[in-house]
Amino acid sequence: METTASTPHRSDTAGQAIVLAAVCLAGLMMPLSFTGPAVATPAIARDLGGSPIALGWVVNAFVLAFGSFVLAAGTLADQYGRKRIFRLGVLGFTLLSAVTAFAPSLLVLDLLRGAQGIAAAMAMAGGAASLAQEFDGPARTRAFSLLGTTFGVGLAFGPLWSGLLIEHFGWRAIFLSGTGIGLLVLLAGVPRMRETRDPGARGIDAWGTAAFTAALCLLIFGIVTGPQYGWSSPAVLALLGGSVALLAAFVAVERRQVRPMLDLSLFRYRRFVGVQLLPLATAVCFVVLLILLPIGFIGVEGYSEIQAGLMMIPLSLPMAIVPFLAGMLARRYPAGALSAAGLVVAAAGLAWLAAIPLGQQSTAIVWPMLLIGVGTGLPWGLMDDLSVSVVPKERAGMATGIFSTMRLAGEAVALAAAAALLLALTQSGLAHVLHEPGTVAAIPALANDMAAGALGHAATQLGGEGRALLVAVYAESFSALLRVLAAVTLAGALAAWLLLRPGRAGVADRGPAATGSST
Repeated sequence: METTASTPHRSDTAGQAIVLAAVCLAGLMMPLSFTGPAVATPAIARDLGGSPIALGWVVNAFVLAFGSFVLAAGTLADQYGRKRIFRLGVLGFTLLSAVTAFAPSLLVLDLLRGAQGIAAAMAMAGGAASLAQEFDGPARTRAFSLLGTTFGVGLAFGPLWSGLLIEHFGWRAIFLSGTGIGLLVLLAGVPRMRETRDPGARGIDAWGTAAFTAALCLLIFGIVTGPQYGWSSPAVLALLGGSVALLAAFVAVERRQVRPMLDLSLFRYRRFVGVQLLPLATAVCFVVLLILLPIGFIGVEGYSEIQAGLMMIPLSLPMAIVPFLAGMLARRYPAGALSAAGLVVAAAGLAWLAAIPLGQQSTAIVWPMLLIGVGTGLPWGLMDDLSVSVVPKERAGMATGIFSTMRLAGEAVALAAAAALLLALTQSGLAHVLHEPGTVAAIPALANDMAAGALGHAATQLGGEGRALLVAVYAESFSALLRVLAAVTLAGALAAWLLLRPGRAGVADRGPAATGSST
């Protein structure tokens, strides 16, 4: 059955449950494909080789492609059907996961990961928009909280699952597991979904999509290469300047569209802006650690892949529980207050973790990691539903696209910025302790190895007490990075409190969804 967005919701609760299960199962694939390669980076390096920058793109390519395309995917879902885009996305992701498992080189692996990101964007934009059509009111909040919880389960057990697969079958098995989940969604979930679309949709914005994607790519490349060539180098300035120019072109294109894929008028509403900032804050306090901590555990602490996965559980396990609890708490407490409180807790955990140096294999890091996970889980469980509650229901695909774009683009930028800052701090730390001409010249190469977790290779270039020296430098650099992340997270908490608080007389700031106006 195919319906427009205005068709009343069906009363088939079994059908709704199947749709929710299908979308949540598809959602489970995303964190597994996100955290798995981070744990597998050392194993991939042993098998395929490659520079630290090229290895970083195993994660960055997926996040960048997802973040760049998800806005367009939401527009496609509104026009051509949410079920159709969801099915195509899951099918593409399933096939690409199988192909990626047999990648013969790091370059091919990076390219396939980018293609996976595009397919994942289609799956999540179509799936989340379908949920917005199936559920209303408190039921929709519970549905999106369950989706957030599913993401949390993938984040909680993704590192351990990946470590087990690497230990017993090799890193390629991580991608084959995504194929198995995708087949289950295609066979059991998709056939029971109904088709919906936005009757007012007018096609994809090709120029806007191209400008936004190019702007994001140039920005990420500029951030990644900044520490390598210097922030004042012509190449880096050209990349960053080109990103700004393309972003301005994107805004100009969208302002001329009758039905833009990014409705700029939405940014007049403070609650809408606040919703878009939440995923940026969670990227800073949580997602960055999902990628950087396993590399540190394996390359600096000396843990195996399985041990590193176990060490990540205190950080990620709360994400399997807290998002669902957040949805229940939102019935009694304002979502903005809950989100702000969670970010304050996460910032406290980051500051606590910064006081415990890496390199000592200390179990003391369990408690601050647990605190970060609990704090992040509060906004994580609320922001998906908030993202579709500020626009008319028929534009749910667009709203999902905007929010997912902010989430994934924010994660890509946060990861690139955190990695660049860690590299710069490591270079600075090495410059303070290495004074011989031969070792000073090797500082950039040493810092690159350390950032990629190849501390052993870097230590061989110093000999003697080289490893202990490098561990001390890395620990101090990582601690400084955590303090910066804590400060940014606190700023995000303040923004959430100010932008998402109820308006006068207890009435929330009214966006288009509240007023009934069209976007």
